[in-house]
Amino acid sequence: MTTQELPYAIVDTLEDKKGEDILLLDLRGVTELCDYFVICTGTSDRMLDGLADDLVRKIRTSHQVKGQLEGRARDGWLLVDYGDVIVHLFSPDQRDYYALEELWEGSKPLVHIQ
Repeated sequence: MTTQELPYAIVDTLEDKKGEDILLLDLRGVTELCDYFVICTGTSDRMLDGLADDLVRKIRTSHQVKGQLEGRARDGWLLVDYGDVIVHLFSPDQRDYYALEELWEGSKPLVHIQ
């Protein structure tokens, strides 16, 4: 799986699991941190945990790529680090508070599923 294919596989997985307001940002040329952010909202702690667990399991099984899970659902923000792709799973309140879409305004939105 290429770096360009992985973020789309992540978006598909999150959409299948009913993640909300999924946004894929292309950060190439904006930062050296990573190439892509995927930002997604889960409506409850249970949903955030489910999104994270299913994502890590499916991407590892289907695409042989291991993600590093960080954070806790009860804090409203989970992060899955795939190296060149970083996935942010937020509660609605935390997503509004951190407003990553605005922070990385020089990025290019590739996919936005509402």
